[in-house]
Amino acid sequence: GINAEYMGHLLSVYFFSLSIMATVLVLGAGLCCPPLVHYLDKKGYIVRVGSRTLDKAQSIVQGTQAAVALKINVEDEGDLLTLEEEIKKSNAVVSMLPYLFHVVPAKLSIKYGKHFLTTSYVSDAMKQLDEDAKAKGVVLINECGVDPGMDHMSAMRIIHNVQAKGGKIVSFRSYCGGLPAKDCNNNPFGYKFSWAPRGVLLAARNNATFLENGKQVVIPSKELFSKGYHKINVPGSGEYEAYPNRDSVSYISTYKVEGISTMIRGTLRNEGWCKVMQAMVDLDLLSLDDTPSLAGKKYSSLLAGALGSDDVKTALAQNLGVGVDHQIIQQFDFLGLFSDEPIPSGVTTKLDAISSAMLKRMQYAPGEKDLIVMKHEFVVAYGDKKEGINSTLVLEGVPNGPTSMSTTVATPVAIATHLVLSGQFVTPGIQTPIIPELYNPILDELERLGMKFEETFEAVV
Repeated sequence: GINAEYMGHLLSVYFFSLSIMATVLVLGAGLCCPPLVHYLDKKGYIVRVGSRTLDKAQSIVQGTQAAVALKINVEDEGDLLTLEEEIKKSNAVVSMLPYLFHVVPAKLSIKYGKHFLTTSYVSDAMKQLDEDAKAKGVVLINECGVDPGMDHMSAMRIIHNVQAKGGKIVSFRSYCGGLPAKDCNNNPFGYKFSWAPRGVLLAARNNATFLENGKQVVIPSKELFSKGYHKINVPGSGEYEAYPNRDSVSYISTYKVEGISTMIRGTLRNEGWCKVMQAMVDLDLLSLDDTPSLAGKKYSSLLAGALGSDDVKTALAQNLGVGVDHQIIQQFDFLGLFSDEPIPSGVTTKLDAISSAMLKRMQYAPGEKDLIVMKHEFVVAYGDKKEGINSTLVLEGVPNGPTSMSTTVATPVAIATHLVLSGQFVTPGIQTPIIPELYNPILDELERLGMKFEETFEAVV
């Protein structure tokens, strides 16, 4: 018969001829878009990048073979016709917009029978499109970034392997953090922002629910960084602080690990983060109460009010029971919270005052690198024999090139887009990468590109 290599060659020629005509519409031009656009462009797709700010889209398509920049604002009624025309012309649409803006392009994609992909969590609004998508044969892939995304894929590959060997998952702890690379970690918070800090501060106001040793635990937001605080060691990367995410329990059904006794998903930070965040919570600095009178006041007034003293530095040290040279005092000082600096105009909540101070001081400087750290810790049982499985990913960004965050958010959804358009994945309706048909090819390709999870096994007594 015809040899396999020749068949493989014919198939690749066939897939390439399919892709040469295929057009992908990418919506959004944020930090995570360039690796997506460049990956698809290299694969021979015609990529059209639509953003409400044309120059952002133009800077993303620079250096590509055939990508085109467009001005499309999905919030603007006047741009809806353009959006509709562009979707009609495309074979797939990838939305990298904030999740609230996915629904309009998703509905149009289904209307015209075009596949639709995002890196966001499946929202309730998205769930409602499942039946329509199935009826039209449209693939709706969500949660296909890093977290959510690569965390699901690497976890499910292990879980399915264990279950296929007759094993049972007893405990699963999963952590992820986007941090400054070690040699760029040069502020007292051990953290930097690539985008607005508001989201991180808002998340600090959530309760956390998880399962530990068979008991459901709820930690109220007021104690998230004290009661939730614990330490995690990541092989080859060092020790990190961890605290639990808002909802770990729903993942028991997502991952189909019913009967598990511990299920915790958490966030990783460098040393000193949890203590300062707990202090901010205790001092009510993350309040969202509308206070129009804040703008123009001194930053030190935020603490003066909470501590009942104008000598805020000394009063804070006394309040926290630490010396004035403690890391936590340095952190407050670094943010300018002891200073006469005025709170910017337009700021009407304490949380936004803190967010503004962080944005000013905690951004990545040109040429600095970030770091993605992800770790899964499993305890699995085969009969009465227990085994520990650890899976870790540690990836640094490229100086003056793509960040590790943008690469790990964008590449999985780029690979998924290729799988769909080359006919390798065609199951319609809402899909997330928790099934082997998606996670195997995506993880294999990520590994080929240098994003590999390292797995270690140990006996558990």
